[in-house]
Amino acid sequence: MESWLFLGAVFGIAALSKNKALMIGVGAVMLLKLIPFLNPLLKTVQAQGINWGVTIISAAIMVPIATGDITASDLLNVMKTPAGWIAIAMGVLVAVLSSKGVGLLAGNPEMTVALVFGTILGVVFLKGIAAGPVIASGMTYVILSVFNLMPTH
Repeated sequence: MESWLFLGAVFGIAALSKNKALMIGVGAVMLLKLIPFLNPLLKTVQAQGINWGVTIISAAIMVPIATGDITASDLLNVMKTPAGWIAIAMGVLVAVLSSKGVGLLAGNPEMTVALVFGTILGVVFLKGIAAGPVIASGMTYVILSVFNLMPTH
């Protein structure tokens, strides 16, 4: 019952803030939970959902290349600017942080609760996008490592 109340509250907050992505995500999870023979899919979504999301995002950012809107010369031109090099560096940093974050979540699944809560707060109250839990977990990993606060199990 508690999980239904929690999901309902998140759905309500998403509806009040008119966040369609969060409403769809929570609604889909509630539907999977509601229909008994679909319950096993919850574990599949939990285990594979981030990979599916990354795959969809990767495909979406490749479309301008496929359509010719972005070309190799565009890449070469952007590499001539400081902003281009900063973007490349941030892409590398996010990839490394995400890999560390996935490791943190695998070893300390309880961290997921705080990361999800923080993501919900950012999405609902700061108009953010729920694309950051893996990156947030990577940043958490770095901060915990720097301050020697890594949970042990």
